[in-house]
Amino acid sequence: MTGYLTAKQAAQKLGVSLSTLYAYVSRGLIRSEPDTVKRRRRYRAEDVEKLLARKSGDSDQKLAQALSWGEPVCDSSLTLIEDGELYYRGRWVKELIGDSTFEESIDLLWEGYEPSRPVELPRKWDALEPLNRFAVALAHSAQTDPEAFDIRPASVRRTGARILATLFSTICSPHPERSLAGMLARDWEMENQALLDAALILCADHELNTSAFTARCAASAGASPYGVVQAGLAALGGFRHGAHTFRVEALYREVEALGARGAVESYLRRGEELPGFQHQLYPQGDPRGRDLLALLKPLPQSAGELLE
Repeated sequence: MTGYLTAKQAAQKLGVSLSTLYAYVSRGLIRSEPDTVKRRRRYRAEDVEKLLARKSGDSDQKLAQALSWGEPVCDSSLTLIEDGELYYRGRWVKELIGDSTFEESIDLLWEGYEPSRPVELPRKWDALEPLNRFAVALAHSAQTDPEAFDIRPASVRRTGARILATLFSTICSPHPERSLAGMLARDWEMENQALLDAALILCADHELNTSAFTARCAASAGASPYGVVQAGLAALGGFRHGAHTFRVEALYREVEALGARGAVESYLRRGEELPGFQHQLYPQGDPRGRDLLALLKPLPQSAGELLE
């Protein structure tokens, strides 16, 4: 085997797109150097082989467990989870939450973003659970959007911006002069808008987990962006995925009633696992949670008590 591969050869060997290959290079997983003869870059074959071995070594076990844990089921050029850290298009997310807004992170992920004006929606939908509210709002908006089935990249980005504006308008009062995090901060009476920006950035993408993979399947069938998001939200609503947060909320309520020690003892006595812990992707703890907790520490005493 030669010592170097072209970009096309390396991507084909790994079974990934060129953009995913470049993401591996940006993270230092594959070394590259200029090919002075052909005026292009070449890639270390040994690095490709090592990465291929690591990716395939436990792939069967990962595929069997993916749907249960919501972990990625295949590679994505958008997001990389490596050594317990999260990266968006080669940028460490920890850096993004320090100096970027949610809209700027969308621009990075989508490679272009122009905000859309929030929309006025029927208030009677407020009685619905959030995911059901999203589904109704998306179906309603799809009916009136002339670009709904235009799946050219530029059009999809515009439709995506309208979808974001619609979803945010279902959970807070529309305000055209405010950012998405600003709309939430205004309605939730939060002074620190940066915290909301950080939380939204940390949730913007998480490789091809169950909901993202479901959305990709819908997109491959030619569904509109509205239908694609609805498919992803349907998967997100499963109790093994996004709806797992209901179990976490139940834990919080038990902590309020019994104290932290009492709540843990109660769960152990019932033979139940503590929800929100022991995610297989992050054996040392979810870095997104650590980043949010670090941002909360400088806040007033009430926030400190919550952290305890």
